[in-house]
Amino acid sequence: MSDIRIRREHDLGLQAAREVAADWAEQCRTQFDMQCTLLPGESSDTVEFRRSGVNGRLVVAADHFDLDAKLGFLLGAFSKTIEREIRDNLDKQLARHAGGASRA
Repeated sequence: MSDIRIRREHDLGLQAAREVAADWAEQCRTQFDMQCTLLPGESSDTVEFRRSGVNGRLVVAADHFDLDAKLGFLLGAFSKTIEREIRDNLDKQLARHAGGASRA
């Protein structure tokens, strides 16, 4: 199995971070056919995601995101590509929401 770990710091606050996570989860559902479950908490939320060959979680806090994913044997060969895609996706969501926050 291959592991992917990504941490992104931000200054959006918890509510906007939740919106980023919701958009990210929706994109994962539609684009990659992932099953995503949101587990809300007081100071952070967790988005659990899975599909055949992949499972993981995204911790959503007021000042950072922590993503941990495990890739099965077959997808492990593509771990660098998958990691780059996850990073790009999360960075785009963060940039979009950061831009929206400054316009509001």
